[in-house]
Amino acid sequence: MANETGVTTSNATFKGDGKEVNAFIARPDGAAEAPAVIIVHEWWGLNPHIEDIAQRYAREGFIAVAVDLYDGVTTKDAKEAANLMSSLKTEDGIESLKIVLNGLRAMPEVISVGVTGFCMGGTYALLLACNARVEASAPFYGDVPVDTTLIGKLGCPVLFIGGEKDQWITVEKMKRLETALKQYAKPGEVRIYKDADHAFFNNTRPEVYSQTDAEDAWQRVIEFFNKHLRPGQAANA
Repeated sequence: MANETGVTTSNATFKGDGKEVNAFIARPDGAAEAPAVIIVHEWWGLNPHIEDIAQRYAREGFIAVAVDLYDGVTTKDAKEAANLMSSLKTEDGIESLKIVLNGLRAMPEVISVGVTGFCMGGTYALLLACNARVEASAPFYGDVPVDTTLIGKLGCPVLFIGGEKDQWITVEKMKRLETALKQYAKPGEVRIYKDADHAFFNNTRPEVYSQTDAEDAWQRVIEFFNKHLRPGQAANA
């Protein structure tokens, strides 16, 4: 569906290994080719907020693919969200993301693929970069593996976004990632926003949203993806 913002949205199904994975796609109008960004949702599911983020990426010139790991289920209830997240086996989530990744690689208009995600999705954005070939990963306040040898398998630059006041993804966890990146000589940055809470990027949650930090993080992530997903092109100023 086209709209006045220069973005066309659609629903798509990616298939592989006998499995189907649904996604919401936002494309920049008029682009013959473009980098793709896989977006992994929070524990709430693929809701309108995540679809809005996909459209924001498309307006920046990316083919944005928001993957549905819950098969159409969304919720606003934290207890149900926690159940949905815990019911999703990590290996199944990674398998679904790999199916989408492979589907994007097969599209002639896709020149490169990055991944981002929020909360639960941030965890998967980091894990996918350790388990498959992507060109860049930008996790937002996702969990960090206790066994940091996994970071040694990273095959791309990482920009990890977190909040100082996050009680789930604590500063201790983020420092553990920072140490592992240095230990394994992996290109990456852990950016911790002072006084920011968990989910500070989510503008539908006024109790945690931090506009100033969210806007800064957005600018940095766009610059990061422009640098690493557009071969031969300089990053935007």
